[in-house]
Amino acid sequence: MSEEQHIVLATSYFGPVQYFTKFLLPGKIVLEKHENYIKQSYRNRTIVFGANGLLTLTVPVKRGSFHKVPIGELEIEYKDNWQDTHWRSIESAYRSTPYFEFYADEIVSFFQLKTRYLLDLNDIILKLILGLLQIDGDFAYTQFYCEKRYSLDYREAIHPKKKVPDPLFDPAEYPQVFQSRFGFKANLSILDLLFNTGPDAKTILRNSIV
Repeated sequence: MSEEQHIVLATSYFGPVQYFTKFLLPGKIVLEKHENYIKQSYRNRTIVFGANGLLTLTVPVKRGSFHKVPIGELEIEYKDNWQDTHWRSIESAYRSTPYFEFYADEIVSFFQLKTRYLLDLNDIILKLILGLLQIDGDFAYTQFYCEKRYSLDYREAIHPKKKVPDPLFDPAEYPQVFQSRFGFKANLSILDLLFNTGPDAKTILRNSIV
């Protein structure tokens, strides 16, 4: 490879396993900062696995800011106590996992923050999660929006409602607390992987790369 490849990702709220495998690929990670906000994506939602099955947790954004607002300017809505709801849902889903107590104190800190912008919240989360995974957290943000496709462009390819083929990703199975009841659920929030596997999480991410 004559030039370093660029791996472009959207911002993500506790992104899925697939998202974090990209930080283990060779190349430079670039996060999109200038796209317009896209609803119903991982930008402001995550999917966890609880006693009743899969549960989507969504960060509310201010009404009226949906249309043609750059993701870097998208404000979080704090009118409803969604942070408490999210944490209680996460605690209920994962308190019986092997590594919940090991990570809980650091994870709960996110639900005590009140950042104005979604991008800032996701940035803080990403940096800590990469640290917990012991993954090099070196990434940059785009300087402007570019429609051209980069060498590895996942801005729209990693999506909770669109099953876009990814030839570099094949999720490795790992133990989940409610697996005996519902079967293994692949590509959930990185929290699912961390709480269930702890220090083995990075190895499982590597094993999910084709």
